[in-house]
Amino acid sequence: MMLAMLGMAVGTGNIWRFPRIAAKNGGGEFLVAWLAFLLLWSVPLILLEFGLARKTRSGPVRAMVRLMGPKWAWTGAFVVWVAAAIACYYSVVAGWTARYAVAAVAGELGGGSPGSFWAAFTNSGWPLLCHAGMIAATAAVVAKGVTAIERVARVLVPTLLVLVVIVVARAVTLPGSQAGLAYLFGIDWSGLTNARIWIEALTQNAWDTGAGWGLVLCYAAWQRDREDTALNAFVLPAGNNLISLLAGIMVFCTVFSVVPPLLDRAADDPAQLDGLGSLSQAVSDGEAFSADLMQRTVFSESNTGITFIWMPELFRTMPYGRFFMTLFFAALAMAAFTSLVSMVEVVTRALEDAGFARRKAIRAVALGAFLLGIPSALSMGVFDNQDWVWGVALILSGLFFALAVGRYGTRKFREETLNHEHSDIRIGSWWDFVIRAVVPFEAVVLTVWLLFQSWRDNPDGWLTPFDAANVFNVGTVLFQVGVVVVALLLCNRRLAASARAADGAA
Repeated sequence: MMLAMLGMAVGTGNIWRFPRIAAKNGGGEFLVAWLAFLLLWSVPLILLEFGLARKTRSGPVRAMVRLMGPKWAWTGAFVVWVAAAIACYYSVVAGWTARYAVAAVAGELGGGSPGSFWAAFTNSGWPLLCHAGMIAATAAVVAKGVTAIERVARVLVPTLLVLVVIVVARAVTLPGSQAGLAYLFGIDWSGLTNARIWIEALTQNAWDTGAGWGLVLCYAAWQRDREDTALNAFVLPAGNNLISLLAGIMVFCTVFSVVPPLLDRAADDPAQLDGLGSLSQAVSDGEAFSADLMQRTVFSESNTGITFIWMPELFRTMPYGRFFMTLFFAALAMAAFTSLVSMVEVVTRALEDAGFARRKAIRAVALGAFLLGIPSALSMGVFDNQDWVWGVALILSGLFFALAVGRYGTRKFREETLNHEHSDIRIGSWWDFVIRAVVPFEAVVLTVWLLFQSWRDNPDGWLTPFDAANVFNVGTVLFQVGVVVVALLLCNRRLAASARAADGAA
C-alpha cells in the first residue's frame, strides 16, 4: 500500500512544477524554505490523515462528522469536492503527458519550429480524446478495487523511479551540468528574507505531497492495524520530495548544458530560437548566457511552456535525445496517472460512504469528471482558471483537517491514533502546537497572499468572476468556492445523515 501512496503523492507537480518554482525563487534558497515547510505543513498533515484513517476507516465526510459532529459534515464534503474539481482538469494534463509520450516514441517531437507540435495539439481534438482516455483508464483501475490499485502501483511506481533515475544520471553527465547543480543547490542566505520564497515553498509543499487533500486518508484506511503510522507518515513525504529533487536536478542540468550551445548557434542563425519567446528576444537584444538570463526566460515560462515546448527542444539537441525524451514523458505520464487514480478513489470512497454501490459511484465519478473536464480540455483559459481556483481552495482543505483535530483535541488524537502500540516513533507535543497554531496560520497567510497577489496584478478587475481576459482574479475564486460552500451547507443535514447511516451499517 505504501507504493500506492507514493504513486498518489508523486505527480506532475513534482516533475513539471517543482523545477520551475525552484528556479524562479533562487534555487538553493527555495530548497531551504521548501524543506522547512516539509516539516511544518506536509509531515504534520500527513500524520493527521494517517491517524484519522486509523481511527475512522472512512472517507473525509464520515471522518469530519466523527471528529466534529454532524454540523461539520460539509467540511469533509468540501475536501472531496476540491479533489474532484482538481481531477476534472488534472485528467487533461494526464492526457497531454500520455500523448507526448506516444509522440516521443513515434519521433513526432522536435520537427518544425519550437512549440509547433504543442500549438497543433492544443488546437485539435486530441486533448479531449486524451482526457476521455485517461478518465476511462483510471475508472477501470479504480473499479477493480484497492487490490488493483496496489497491483498497478507495484508496476508503475518502481518503473517511474527507474525512468527518473536514468534520465537524471544522463543529465548530470552532460557538459555544463555542474552549472545547473550549482544554481539549484547554491544558497544565498540573504535571499531567505524574501517572503515570496517562503510563500512559494509552502505552496509547492501543499501541491506536491498530497497533504490535506484527503488522498492519504482514503488510502491509509486500508492499512493494517499493525502498521507503524508515524514512520509511514515520514517516509511518504520524504520519498515524494526526493522525486521532486531528482526532477529538479534533471531539468536544471539539461537546461544549463544545452542552452549555451543553442545560444552560440543562434548567434549565426537566429532562427534557432524561433518560437522560444523571451529567450529569443533577450538574445536579439545582445544578452549573453547567465543564470539570471535563464531565470528570466526559460524558467519564467508556465509549467506547460517548460514541459511541452522547452523540454522537447532541449532533448532534441542532446545525444540520444529521442530516447531520453521518451523516458521523460513516460515518467511524467505514469506520475500523472497514479495521482489521478487517487483522486478518483477519494471521490468514489465518499460516494460509497453516502450509500452508493461502488460500481455506480465509479460510473458517476467518471462521467462527471469527463463532462466537467471538457471546458479545460478545449480552452487553456478555462484550464488556467480551474487550476487557480481549486489550487487556492486546496489550502482550505488542509485548514479544515487541522481545525477538526483541534476541536477533537490534538493531544487526545495523538495518543489514540499516532502513538499506538505498533508505532516505533513517538510523536511529541510539538505536533499538537503545529496542528493547533502553525498549520492554521500558514493556511490563512497563504490564502491571503495568493489573493493579494491577484489583486495587485489586476487592481481594476480583481472582483470580476467572469473576466476571460483575467482568469486569475479574486472574484472568480470567491464566486466558485462560495457557490460550492453554500451548496454544501444547504446539503449538510443530508450529508450528516448519510455519514451516520454508514457508521451504523459499519
